[in-house]
Amino acid sequence: MAKKIQMPRGKKVKFIFITGGVVSSLGKGITASSLGLLLKQRGFSVTIQKFDPYINVDPGTMSPFQHGEVYVTDDGAETDLDLGHYERFLDVSMTRANNTTTGQIYNEVITKERRGDYLGATVQVIPHITDEIKQKLTRLSELGDYEIIITEIGGTVGDIESLPFIEAIRQHMLEFGRANSMVIHVTLVPYIASAGEVKTKPTQHSVKNLLELGIQPDILICRSEKKLPKEIREKIALFCNVDSKAVISAYDVSSIYEVPLVLQKEKMDTLVTSRLHLPERKIKLEEWENFVDGIKNPTREVEIAVCGKYITHLDAYKSIMEAFVHAGAENQVKVKMKPVNAEDCENEKFEDLLEGVSGVLVPGGFGERGIEGKIKAIRYARENKIPFFGICLGLQCAVVEFARNVCGMKNANSSEFKKTKYNVIDLLPDQKDVKDMGATMRLGAYPCVISEKTKAYEAYKSTYISERHRHRYEVNNKFRRKLMDNGLVLSGLSPNKELVEMIELKDHPWFVACQFHPELKSRATNAHPLFREFVHAAMEYAIEKNGN
Repeated sequence: MAKKIQMPRGKKVKFIFITGGVVSSLGKGITASSLGLLLKQRGFSVTIQKFDPYINVDPGTMSPFQHGEVYVTDDGAETDLDLGHYERFLDVSMTRANNTTTGQIYNEVITKERRGDYLGATVQVIPHITDEIKQKLTRLSELGDYEIIITEIGGTVGDIESLPFIEAIRQHMLEFGRANSMVIHVTLVPYIASAGEVKTKPTQHSVKNLLELGIQPDILICRSEKKLPKEIREKIALFCNVDSKAVISAYDVSSIYEVPLVLQKEKMDTLVTSRLHLPERKIKLEEWENFVDGIKNPTREVEIAVCGKYITHLDAYKSIMEAFVHAGAENQVKVKMKPVNAEDCENEKFEDLLEGVSGVLVPGGFGERGIEGKIKAIRYARENKIPFFGICLGLQCAVVEFARNVCGMKNANSSEFKKTKYNVIDLLPDQKDVKDMGATMRLGAYPCVISEKTKAYEAYKSTYISERHRHRYEVNNKFRRKLMDNGLVLSGLSPNKELVEMIELKDHPWFVACQFHPELKSRATNAHPLFREFVHAAMEYAIEKNGN
């Protein structure tokens, strides 16, 4: 028999579930983030959580080509990239409690079974797996910090792996009551060019799938190329058993940051507060509107090359791309990102790939592929005084390049790639015996002490910061003195001075690299200081170079 989950005492929490139909990548994460923002700007305390149907315990060991970026939280959780959208829109920090996978659910149930917690019962999907999912659904409500919890269910309705999650939602809504929970279904209304028509049948079938599983959606978010006319929305409402006002036309816009404004015009937030019997409160969107206006009306454009290993799958750099949007808005410029494959930079005429750019960013990554190309791109930026920003592996490659070409350490390298006399990048001693790949790196937020009179200090305006990490290798302290004697500035160190967190060069307009991932703490209306200053340096370089 299924275990009934009790409503937490004290503050009554409202639950909103977001599902997707027809195809993946429709924007469930953006929908959840946008709704969260609208409710937050109405004065409600909101959080968002993501439930992923894959059997991996977390995405930490998954290829960026398959899954995209791994988003790291302050507490060191390796999570889905949608958590990045939640943080950027809500301007809050998530934790490992905000992301749950099928792997975690089954791991927990099997652990309990081995421990004897089920007292000899036959362990089944219903009730044991669904009970574990329900417990995770309500976990954040037990903190007493939130009035509304939005839960995004990954995948597409009808997928085998998502069925236990849908069943858990059905049971949850039965237990907590319709007044305290609702379902929003994101679906596709495609335009068929040859027929010159939009088609509602995929949406009808998607909702039918949900109904067969015992769930009636309250609101439909209909993704389409253009705004849906009234008659189409009424047709969808009729066949899907929802009010026509609850059929929201979520048409394509030029920026994901416009989506909250589109949904607000469609009165989605009012529908939600009415459906959940929440008090009517005035919404404050002026700051967000100004931010969107800054994105849509830049004063100039600046091109920045991103020299990476996963450049054919840009979702691997999702947070970097969004951080450029935030920094661009603050600098009143549009950042045009030029993807440069690091392996292509290993060719003799690689300079052609970087010609005309006003900045070079080398992001993180793992493995030897493309490393020499990254090192060449860094040397090009250093010698030609082009603003440079290195992140994680980008810092390590910058140290290797400096050691080789400035300090005279021939064949300097990272021990991750090749053992040499000059392994200026090496494993930490406590990492050398680690065998498992998952969740064994230096993960999460760590403090950093910034030196004054550096570009890092100019950006942060503080000597003490906290940033998120995801790596195993560090600058080798055996070579620290020689690097410094040749002009490398160690502008950020760990509090015990054992770990190099930031480097820069004095005789360069803007050459800064960090061991952490600053893109993970950039917010829509509060750009990260390093990205803001990097974009500003690139803008100044472009003005000086082009004369306007």
